Amino acid sequence: MKAAVHGLSVDLDSAGTGAWHVGHPPDERMIEVAQARGYDLSALRARQVDIGDFYIYDHILAMDQSNFRDLKDLQPADGKATLSKMLDFGVGDDVPDPYYGAVDGFNHVIDLLEEASDGLLHHLRAPNA
Repeated sequence: MKAAVHGLSVDLDSAGTGAWHVGHPPDERMIEVAQARGYDLSALRARQVDIGDFYIYDHILAMDQSNFRDLKDLQPADGKATLSKMLDFGVGDDVPDPYYGAVDGFNHVIDLLEEASDGLLHHLRAPNA
């Protein structure tokens, strides 16, 4: 995917700050929109982020300010992960939650994430990232 194009090998995971969707697949509309863009999300199941993630991963990315605050509260002082907001590498502040809107909202979220992913990968390729 995008990381390979940038000459990077990455290990990705997705987790929420709350437990209300643990074990559930992504919203069907997101699965369909992502599939149309070449991303297969069908095997994903929600999990809740835990303190161990800060020791496993180099970077943890929050989708919005609320999740950033929750993650900041969870972040251990000796964890290795750098905490950022995803759109720190793109345009905007928060990735909107498209759940209550039309399918166009899911397309917009993917647009934002693709742009931010390019910015993140550029950042990771930079010295001292």
